[in-house]
Amino acid sequence: MPPNLSAHSNQSAKPIPREAPIHHHGIIGQSEAILRVLAMMRKVSASDSTVLINGETGTGKGLAARAIHLESQRRESAFVAINCGAIPENLLESELFGHVRGAFTGATTNKVGKFEQAHGGTIFLDEIGDMSADLQVKILRVLEEGEFEPVGGNRTVTVDVRIIAATHRDLEKRVSEGLFREDLFYRLYVIPLVLPPLRARQADVGLLAQHFLGEFNARVGGRIAGITDEALAVLGGYAWPGNIRELRNLIERLVVLKDDGFIDVDDLPVKLKSAEGIPTVPAGIAISDDGINLNSAVTEFEKALILQSLEKTKWVKNKAAKLLKLNRTTLVEKIKRYQLDSRDKLADCASSNP
Repeated sequence: MPPNLSAHSNQSAKPIPREAPIHHHGIIGQSEAILRVLAMMRKVSASDSTVLINGETGTGKGLAARAIHLESQRRESAFVAINCGAIPENLLESELFGHVRGAFTGATTNKVGKFEQAHGGTIFLDEIGDMSADLQVKILRVLEEGEFEPVGGNRTVTVDVRIIAATHRDLEKRVSEGLFREDLFYRLYVIPLVLPPLRARQADVGLLAQHFLGEFNARVGGRIAGITDEALAVLGGYAWPGNIRELRNLIERLVVLKDDGFIDVDDLPVKLKSAEGIPTVPAGIAISDDGINLNSAVTEFEKALILQSLEKTKWVKNKAAKLLKLNRTTLVEKIKRYQLDSRDKLADCASSNP
């Protein structure tokens, strides 16, 4: 059983917030950025439409897909996930669609693929942007006709599945480069869902850190009593290029290596402490191997800064405008342009969450 996380008499530890964070099928937070996502997910869950989740590596795309399934009418049926970027191309087709005995060397028995396993439920195609052109054609056929043939077979299999796909890549850019089929892109792009990076969820960093601390204390029999305010301040000021996955791995490491007491600044990696004072959002911007769309990056950067200023001032727009050195009318225009002004809906969403 994990130890009490209340404050130690000689060290400053972050108290548990009075307003409990939202816990939605493993998604934890109370920032405006994540509440907006949760509000969208609840609407999406009520439909049977195809969803395309976009977000950086480690932002929780798999958790989001599973949460949508668990809130949908298909919740009693299977949720089948497959990482299309982690399986060699020559094996991926068999994993997705199955194969018949003798289809290729080593195929000694018939195999049911992921699509057939997911019949009646949901299939989650992670990193679909890495899929070959040939497989994209077969995925498109399933989306349009709900049928396929196993590898080496001539029997047509009909399935009823909801497809949720995810990628960290810019699929529109890959379409323009001829690396992703345009018709498949638009079949997937029915409901786009963008997950914010952790650097845009500063209000959630401490909550997530405390949650992971409790999780790993229980898992490995750890005796870490809490995290000091000073350490939480460092965690909150870091850009987290690996997002939630990076934070989770760090807390696991600290629980395993530290015997007891509180996690303090001295326990944190040098790279986190050297990042103090660096603006969080700019520090997290990076150009991937695929390049970057400058206009989109600038837009996302501006949206993230506006959200941070609004969170910091509890959505008092006069104060947020001062932080951003903007006129209030200019800030209001930008909030409307980016459709950020939905606090009433988000509040309703939070209050209705169990």
